[in-house]
Amino acid sequence: MNTADMTAKMAAGNGFIAALDQSGGSTPKALAGYGIGADAFSNDEEMFGLIHDMRSRIIRSAAFTGDKVIGAILFERTMDGSVDGVPTPSALIAKGVVPFIKIDKGLEEEANGVQMMKPMPELDALLVKAKGLGVYGTKERSVINSANAEGIAAIVAQQFEIGRQVLSHGMMPMLEPEINIKSETRAECDKIMLAEILKNLDTMDTQVMLKLSLPVVPGTFDALVDHPKVLRVVALSGGYKRPEACVELSKNKGIIASFSRALLEDLRFQMSDAEFDAALGAAIDDIFKGSTQKVAA
Repeated sequence: MNTADMTAKMAAGNGFIAALDQSGGSTPKALAGYGIGADAFSNDEEMFGLIHDMRSRIIRSAAFTGDKVIGAILFERTMDGSVDGVPTPSALIAKGVVPFIKIDKGLEEEANGVQMMKPMPELDALLVKAKGLGVYGTKERSVINSANAEGIAAIVAQQFEIGRQVLSHGMMPMLEPEINIKSETRAECDKIMLAEILKNLDTMDTQVMLKLSLPVVPGTFDALVDHPKVLRVVALSGGYKRPEACVELSKNKGIIASFSRALLEDLRFQMSDAEFDAALGAAIDDIFKGSTQKVAA
């Protein structure tokens, strides 16, 4: 796949994006869910080695193909690694899966109801490296915790600022101003964020992608799905278990999944390859259905 092929797949491909980008802070929890306790590693290198083994097992699985998984988001260490001797982005492309890289370096402390992205002084160098490895786009996450108009305006503006930097390297930014699904003001957050995203899209002359929390009211983000400056809208599971996440996803036309926890929740280190492939295949089928078979809300 060349860049044009990847853009076409992102624009209209049937399927979803797998989020395989747990970073340092979330890796122990991801490993625990996979059946590997903290006593199995004694330092970060061993921990990241174990999570890379898990991701490699997913990527090489017969259930993981570009027929239903149209893209995958990688952690930087995963991008830098290999699967059976092949650089990870190349291994994905060979299976028809478009590679993305998580670029944010964590969150600032909450202010004005939001958590902005921490500074990324090495971003240009990372983008050059990722582009050289064949990575198509990026993903950058920040978090909205409450309906503070000033905070939400700032967080969306930061997302678009970073998005422009990514675009300057010929890559596709996936902007992720996540709304905390536990927020007591979620519905109001949805409305304020939607208005701010639309305002910022009007300043763009190039398309971006959006990764958003599923809205409280299905259809809230229809204007983004239909917007000419949006290549694709994808949704995070945000802490929902897979059945609930897929039901909520199916109520929102044009939005596909970019799930992490909901994709991995049934996988265990102790499974045989056949058991692993079956569990992964069942999860992929569920998420594919929620992404492609829509129902009336």
